[in-house]
Parts: sequence; C-alpha cells; structure tokens
Amino acid sequence: MNRAQLLLRTLGSAAVLGAALYAGDFAVLRVRSMRATPNWPLESTTRTRVLAIPMKNGKYDYQIDAQQPVETVTCVHALFPHGGSNPCWYVKPRLNQPIPVN
Repeated sequence: MNRAQLLLRTLGSAAVLGAALYAGDFAVLRVRSMRATPNWPLESTTRTRVLAIPMKNGKYDYQIDAQQPVETVTCVHALFPHGGSNPCWYVKPRLNQPIPVN
C-alpha cells in the first residue's frame, strides 16, 4: 500500500467516524427531547449586550447597547450544533464577552 492509498483510507475513515458521531449525537438529542425539562436539552439564557468600541489611542470604550440592551441566547446540550442552536459548551464561556464594533 502506498502513501496515497493510506491517506485516502485515513480520510475516508475520519469522514465515516465523524458522520457516525454526529448521527449518534443527533439520536441522543432526539431521545432526550422526548422527556424535555426547561433546561434540558435546550437552555435559554439572557445576557446584557456590551459593545467594545475602539478609540483612537488603541483602547476600548465599553457601552451597553442602546438599541437591544438584553439578548436571549439559546443553546443545546450536545456535542454539535443542532436546529440552529450552538452547543452550550461553546456558548457559555463566550456569553459575557463584549461585542466588537468596527
């Protein structure tokens, strides 16, 4: 077996493994949805939108968004995004970060 065949088999195996992992995550999410609670498998949290406005001296000015001061963010308790919601393990650490304004 040469390098090209080995690379092709490795990439094919990785693609099959990734698809199987996503399908399993989706199946577990559907089973959990049958006995859903308010925070499982979907969780909604609210946050105050803080804007990071760059100033001329290289520092940032932080202000609360006047047009939409509060935002509701929905996340899913899963490994991958499902139904337009990002996973909670990805959303929660980034929840209180300021929004950069260019």
